[in-house]
Amino acid sequence: QVQVVESGGGLVQPGGSLRLSCAVSGTTRSISTMGWYHQAPGKQRELVADITLGGTTNYADFVKGRFTIIRDNAKKTVYLQMNNLNSEDTAVYYCNVKLGIFNYWGQGTQVTVSS
Repeated sequence: QVQVVESGGGLVQPGGSLRLSCAVSGTTRSISTMGWYHQAPGKQRELVADITLGGTTNYADFVKGRFTIIRDNAKKTVYLQMNNLNSEDTAVYYCNVKLGIFNYWGQGTQVTVSS
């Protein structure tokens, strides 16, 4: 059974940094794309960043220059380094991984940016 587990959320002041981690277990298959989405209250879930098996990255415009996505294929883990956070980054962050034709989601981790 595939499991996707996020960690690293929390409360941070504006301008601060956080690093999210997402570990995948329960599969020996290669993971194609790994990504991070977020969902703020009353809003739709949207892509923050993703990264292919080959390392090609894709970022939403609102995080370019501030966030970095990195994956460790050996550990089946993807990270999201978030710098210069602001209040609009407050949301639940979800990890998504693609295995063949299937999508798997984590349970989400809360990120709150507030002074």
